[in-house]
Amino acid sequence: MTEFDLIVVMPVYNETEVISEVISSWQTVLSHLKLNYQILVLNDGSSDATAEVLDRLKKDNRLKIVHKPNSGHGPTILSGYHQAAMMANWVFQCDSDNEISPLFFPALWEKRAHYDALFGVRINRKQNLVRKLISSSAKMAVGWLFCAKITDVNVPYRLMRADILEAIINQIPDDTFAPNLIISAAVASCGFRLYELPVDYQGRKTGNVSLVKGKLLAAAAKALWQTLKAKRYIKFKKQGQINE
Repeated sequence: MTEFDLIVVMPVYNETEVISEVISSWQTVLSHLKLNYQILVLNDGSSDATAEVLDRLKKDNRLKIVHKPNSGHGPTILSGYHQAAMMANWVFQCDSDNEISPLFFPALWEKRAHYDALFGVRINRKQNLVRKLISSSAKMAVGWLFCAKITDVNVPYRLMRADILEAIINQIPDDTFAPNLIISAAVASCGFRLYELPVDYQGRKTGNVSLVKGKLLAAAAKALWQTLKAKRYIKFKKQGQINE
């Protein structure tokens, strides 16, 4: 028996300036929906004062704060997914940088009965040429490798049935750099019922982007290579089933 209707998985790294506001805004939206929910905040070894800010919020029983050594965004997401999938009917993942408002979430939640996964599609997204090429390459790779038609393959704004998510992530190595690419591929190529909602992308207003220039290209190459390898180890069945 699951403990929550919904668990929000929120990885955090060096977001001192905005994390309190982000958590508060999510609590407002989720409380208005009258959900039995938990926000699982995973502090991925932040080097600023993020840990201190989060510790001041610990008294709220709707929050679970986990401080962990730095392992990167992807492994942190997977760690959160594994915890959440065992305790909730639905799992939602979002980032902690306030780039996509929680105000779009009710539109996903109200449609959940008819779908297995509900993803945002970032609109009004301003990217430099390198990031545009990386995003396009990721979409094409997922589409080509898995015959998957999905608009925003790496969007950090996704609501998923916990049982389906668990079956997928149990096949993904814990050190995967961009697991959401592989999850998107699995959802779409297995024929699960997928809904996509346009969500306004505001762009980062605080903090710094951790992947720039050469690091960004190296990270993209690693993500695409791991997605390519996933074609071999994730086993699919037709009619929306996954081998476990």
